[in-house]
Order: sequence, then structure tokens, then C-alpha cells
Amino acid sequence: MTKYGMAINKTRCIGCQTCAYACKMQNSVAKNVRWNRVLSEGCDVVDGAVGQYPNLSRTYLPLACQHCENPACMKVCPTGATYKDEMGRVEIDYEKCIGCRMCMAACPYNARSFNWEEPVHEPGFAYGDKDVPERTKGVAEKCTMCKERTDRGEEPRCVQCCPMGARVFGDLDDPNSEVSKVIATRHASQLLEEQGTHPQVYYFE
Repeated sequence: MTKYGMAINKTRCIGCQTCAYACKMQNSVAKNVRWNRVLSEGCDVVDGAVGQYPNLSRTYLPLACQHCENPACMKVCPTGATYKDEMGRVEIDYEKCIGCRMCMAACPYNARSFNWEEPVHEPGFAYGDKDVPERTKGVAEKCTMCKERTDRGEEPRCVQCCPMGARVFGDLDDPNSEVSKVIATRHASQLLEEQGTHPQVYYFE
């Protein structure tokens, strides 16, 4: 069995947003929508800082779907549109999605967006991987862990494009994989562990 997961080095993250834009381009994510975000911790603005001058600090939290082992979103989906696939990724079947947004309410990571209108792309057409399915008005969408790329044995685009090498991707069920070794040796942690969702995305410093 394979269980895909990721580990993100927060110390290496410089908040450049390359992962967020690479994700948009790979997955043809519409205008004003982001599957992958980089938050400034403790702030409500991009590139904010904590403290008072000259004693300021700034840390970043890259955030997307956590591809939980026990996903809250899947439990509440009434149609089975949200599901876990054979690689451990949490995915959405857009043809089954009825737009009830129960998954969005259940997700403790605020990791989904909803298409209230027909998606608008700039420069006016769908870009990205030709195998990525188009999303329409009335469906929820989110990070797929670049399913089309990872099905081909490639890394997610955010991992490939990070200029600081802050992301490690691989099989969590293989103790010899790089991601498993990082989690075991770098005291990696999960977001909101108390929720019992058991994310397959880890953070370390």
C-alpha cells in the first residue's frame, strides 16, 4: 500500500508564494481562488510581522488540504463526492458534488473553496496540466496533491518549484522514504492534532 504525504520545513519557508502560484498554474485554478496559501503566522495580512519595532519576527505557514487519514470532510459528504483514493489522497468527484458545502463547514483547516460563479481564468482560458479536470459553478474544490502528476510518479508542483527545498513528498507507509525519515528524525508535527483528523501533511523546523 502507498500513503502519500508531505513534510514542510517552516524554517526554510521564506513566504515567496511560489508554491501557491505553481499550484494555480498546474491545476488551472481560477482567478481569486487559491488551493495553496502561505499565511503569516500571528497576522491577518500577507508578510505581516509580530512584535514591536525593532523587536519583530515573522514566520510563515504554508497551508492547503491536509489529506487527512481520518478526514472530517468525507464523513459529512452526503453523496460520496469526497473520498480517499488508493494512494491515501483526499479527492473530490466533481460529478457527484451537489454544492452543499458540508465539507467546507467540517474542514478544520479551511482548505476548500467554492465556485459561486463560473470560474474565470486569466488570460481567458484554462491553463495547466491537460489531464486536470475542469471545475464548474456549484462545486467545491481544493488541493489534490497534484493527482495527475503523482499518478505519473512525479512530485506535486509545489514541491518541485519551491526555491528553498522546503517541501518533501513521498510514501508515509515506506519507512525508508525521505518523507518518513524527515518525520521520524525532525520531530515533525501535525496541525490541530486534537481534532483527530490525522493529517498526512507534517511541519518541522
